[in-house]
Amino acid sequence: MIEKGNMTDAEYIAMLENEIKKRDKKIDKLEVENECLRKDNHIYLEALILSKHRIFGKSSEHTVDEGQQSFFNEAEQEYAENPEEPVKKTVKGYVRKSSKTRRDEIIKNIDTEIITCTVPENEQICPRCGSQMKAIGKKYIREEVELIPAKLIVKKYYSNTYSCKKCEKKNMPVFLHGLVPAPVLPHSLASASTVSWVIYQKYVNAMPLYRQEKDWERLGYALSRTTMANWIIRCSEDYFSRFVARLKEEMLKEKVLHCDETYVKVLREKDVSDNSKQYMWGYRTGKLSARQIVIYDYNKSRSGDVPKAFLGDFSGYLHTDGYAGYNKLTKVTHCNCWAHVRRKFHEAIVVDNEDSIARTGRDFCDKLFAIEAELDRLTTEERFNKRLTQEKPVFEAFWSWAEKIAPTVLPKTQLGKAFEYAFKRREFLGNYFKDGDCAISNNAAENAIRPFTVGRKNWLFSDTPKGAKASADIYSIVETAKANGLDVFKYFELLLTVLPSMAFLTNPDILEELLPWNESVQKICKAI
Repeated sequence: MIEKGNMTDAEYIAMLENEIKKRDKKIDKLEVENECLRKDNHIYLEALILSKHRIFGKSSEHTVDEGQQSFFNEAEQEYAENPEEPVKKTVKGYVRKSSKTRRDEIIKNIDTEIITCTVPENEQICPRCGSQMKAIGKKYIREEVELIPAKLIVKKYYSNTYSCKKCEKKNMPVFLHGLVPAPVLPHSLASASTVSWVIYQKYVNAMPLYRQEKDWERLGYALSRTTMANWIIRCSEDYFSRFVARLKEEMLKEKVLHCDETYVKVLREKDVSDNSKQYMWGYRTGKLSARQIVIYDYNKSRSGDVPKAFLGDFSGYLHTDGYAGYNKLTKVTHCNCWAHVRRKFHEAIVVDNEDSIARTGRDFCDKLFAIEAELDRLTTEERFNKRLTQEKPVFEAFWSWAEKIAPTVLPKTQLGKAFEYAFKRREFLGNYFKDGDCAISNNAAENAIRPFTVGRKNWLFSDTPKGAKASADIYSIVETAKANGLDVFKYFELLLTVLPSMAFLTNPDILEELLPWNESVQKICKAI
């Protein structure tokens, strides 16, 4: 309490009022600071919750339906006393059991060997009268799948030499030599099958070369990881790089492409710091394209100049995740991804709860995807028209809702970030309405890049830029083969059998015969 002293009443009151004003200002300042701290605390708490969810929570972003089964009851709900019960079908008013069981479906593509168990001839005696017994039939007992382990053989090639005796007598000898298939790699023990298996194990099964060493050793072949790495790089330089270049020519003829990128560490990359990341760029044709092509491109930069240089004069529709670097591509029509928008609202729900405002945003996205799923089997024109009549109203309702709610949300919260992400890409998020062959999301590119990220977790890094380039070429062929329904091992074996004998350097057009959609390739390499 301030003492009055010698002050008059008026002076004392004025001083008190002045002190009250100062305290009110200080209180107002503290309240503002407290509100800022509260907001900051909320933002940091959201970041912590989201971080913990990414480490310990479910990675799936699927919406939980009311009828979805409980995780803890899964074993009981999935259990069946007779899992091989024949499938029942209703046929013209009555129920008929299908002759094929689930087991039959599982083993239908495996060669079958019949094993008949017999009684030795000297024991085929009737225990009652001692007469010789005869076989009258057989009874089915069981079936099992047997594994026949792989084995290696050494193939030694000799060329027969033929001479003309008549010309030899005239002192003009003529010789013919048997035609020997060209080797995969000169002066090497590599064959089409061994190199293809190394590639299949590393790039399909994500098995590092040091693990493959042990498998080869078990088969009796001391094949070092260095030798396998040399095989991969040399085959890429001699064959695969040219083949991928041919695939790229076909890709750039398409009107719809997808693109995504992910990091990769290359140890001996020049002119980069030890802590820097290099990037693997993935490009693929649209899922509705008649020719499915996936191409990877290694580059030490994440600049938008990289896809700009790769795509060149491509002027069709390009689906991406909204990364700003893609804005350097000025010739294309950009289509951004609704799956990424949905993910932002999903993350906002994770840090809040299922009843938050973010759920409405996610529900709008779910509605768009639900409609889109029903349009997959339509023609391009039908899909274009249905989108305008069924999806466009939902699309517009989302933006109407977002414009109303976004100003009331703190900008740095997860929900605020979700709105910011959507509004920044608003123009490009609607471009998929322009063509029926465009997609609502960039999932096609993300699915194409995923095998590389899985492999990266196993081999961690590439040693050299050559190794990274070889990996890019091989992953391109692997994923293109998968997209066209081919058996990856069979396809690489075909390529490495045929390419060494083909003059594709002087006549690139002959590579057309080996493209994955070629009828003969489909016949030879079709996956089971």
